[in-house]
Amino acid sequence: MARARFVRVSARKARLVLDQIRGKAVAEALATLEYTPRAAARLVEKVLRSAVANAEHNYQVRDLDDLRVVQAYADGGPVLKRVQPRAMGRAFSIKHRTSHLTIGVSDETNGAVAAPARPSAPPPAREERPTAPARRTTARRGSARGGDKPAARATRKPKEKK
Repeated sequence: MARARFVRVSARKARLVLDQIRGKAVAEALATLEYTPRAAARLVEKVLRSAVANAEHNYQVRDLDDLRVVQAYADGGPVLKRVQPRAMGRAFSIKHRTSHLTIGVSDETNGAVAAPARPSAPPPAREERPTAPARRTTARRGSARGGDKPAARATRKPKEKK
């Protein structure tokens, strides 16, 4: 398993590339990434090569042709917040998003797994807190803006012509 953290690409864009290689053989995944015209593909390729090197060094996987991409996901990282000045004193916010890329490879033939399973258990259930008794609200007339004007207009009788 290899992980690249704080990569300057949004997780949403990286997931598009990771979805293309998940489940493929490593050689096929590298070929796919080589011809993918996205900036995130270069970053994912580096992480994939690192995962292959980790499997070879840490888990003594000898036959690299048997390696498959079993995990490939991108989690969101911290967001760098910037301000862009605009006309008439306004300011627009700009968010430079980052992500954490994780790729796990596995050798299925001899059972050497280079990637522990991603936790898929649902989060623990929240404790039920007793709810406060409902408050009694008084009925309000009219709209929020005009006070009681619409209600007064509805009940007023038209003037008779002489």
